[in-house]
Amino acid sequence: MHIKDIDLNLLRLFDAVYRTRNVSRAAELLDLTQPAASQGLTRLRLLIKDPLFVRAGGGVQPTPKADRLADAVRSALGTLEQALNESALFEPLQSRKVFRIHMSDIGEGRFLPDLMVALRRLAPGVRLETLPLASSDIAQTLDSGRIDFAFGFLPTVKDTQRVQLLKDRYIVLLREGHPFIKRRRSGQALLDDLHQLEFVAVRTHSDTLRILQLLQLEDRLRLTTEHFMVLPAIVKSTDLGVVMPRNIARTFAAAGGYAIIEPPLPLRDFTVSLHWSKRFEADPGNRWLRQTIVDLFAEG
Repeated sequence: MHIKDIDLNLLRLFDAVYRTRNVSRAAELLDLTQPAASQGLTRLRLLIKDPLFVRAGGGVQPTPKADRLADAVRSALGTLEQALNESALFEPLQSRKVFRIHMSDIGEGRFLPDLMVALRRLAPGVRLETLPLASSDIAQTLDSGRIDFAFGFLPTVKDTQRVQLLKDRYIVLLREGHPFIKRRRSGQALLDDLHQLEFVAVRTHSDTLRILQLLQLEDRLRLTTEHFMVLPAIVKSTDLGVVMPRNIARTFAAAGGYAIIEPPLPLRDFTVSLHWSKRFEADPGNRWLRQTIVDLFAEG
């Protein structure tokens, strides 16, 4: 076969199916219908004279031929993407580009206010959209270009470019005047006394739930919610405590009505990073916003 016989979109489809191991998910990443993706795979199979993917539990698995092609296809697509992007210019003051970013609700509260102030000054026509994703989907969604960046503590996200923004620590937030804080203690004694508290937890922030599990405090959990940003009102009006990042807790506490305690929690220290795809590293817009974010938020 000859390269003239190959539609570039078929290679993009191959790459998406190989990365996701799922035709439906690949179709979604490429904004294709399921029938269109299936038809494209059929065309590619006929051209290459190999099944490429076979059905496996919940998705597909690549054939040996597909495994041999995968790195070459991804490298070729990345090279082409970079060559095209390098020829483009990004003028912040004139741009009307839309950047799509993965953030949790707590990440939105931490980063968006300052970022929007900066964009208003530096790039008033640029728009942002936040798209919270499951951690398992972030790397492939960055590679596909559906999102441009991901903020957060994302230890399970692999194969991305990243830069550390800040270090943080999990603490316990209580209402001001809570009976628990009247007795002064620290260290292990403070940690042991957490069994006197009842807690609210956030389902989408698994590390906070993991901390409660490690401390055997699951039976002290009285409320589980989807989002962090509802917690200030709950904590302020009840005796419930919440395990949450210190940076955000300090913002709440500065407004009054809250107290922060810092027991030596397991898994308490973590790093917040900015992630992006190597495929788009040379893109002028990506590079500009990346540097703007680092200038705003990177410690040191």
